[in-house]
Amino acid sequence: MDDRIRPATPADVDAVRAVTDAAYRPYVARIGLRPAPMDADHAADIAAGRVFVTGDPVVGVLVLVAESDHLVLESIAVDPGAHRQGVGRRLLAFADLHARALGLPEIRLYTNAAMWENQEIYPRYGYEVTERRQDGAYDRIHYRKRISEATPDER
Repeated sequence: MDDRIRPATPADVDAVRAVTDAAYRPYVARIGLRPAPMDADHAADIAAGRVFVTGDPVVGVLVLVAESDHLVLESIAVDPGAHRQGVGRRLLAFADLHARALGLPEIRLYTNAAMWENQEIYPRYGYEVTERRQDGAYDRIHYRKRISEATPDER
């Protein structure tokens, strides 16, 4: 598998959509609506330089949005056929490197409260819960990671 993480190009739109849909589809029944990443404007995000991919064919997608004082990890998606191959871990490590390269001191993200798997994963990579709140129809748990802290993979 191609382990390189690269900026997505317009030619990747369909692959980004397919991986995102495959990764988030299992949650639709659990949370009662489509997770927000499934309805994102992937072409616009790619054009804005927010999307990074890995694999040939694409098996991992990362959407990062730089704010003035932090990096938002908007979405991370791994094709179910590529689970347990380190794709998610590599994408999270890339987010750390990207934040550092931009001089941003922390990464923020949120996950739906019904996505209990994520609540087990993110703390393992140095993320701490900052709050839980209702954002429209979504019950979200918000996290942050100060990127000066080493992750277990960086120790």
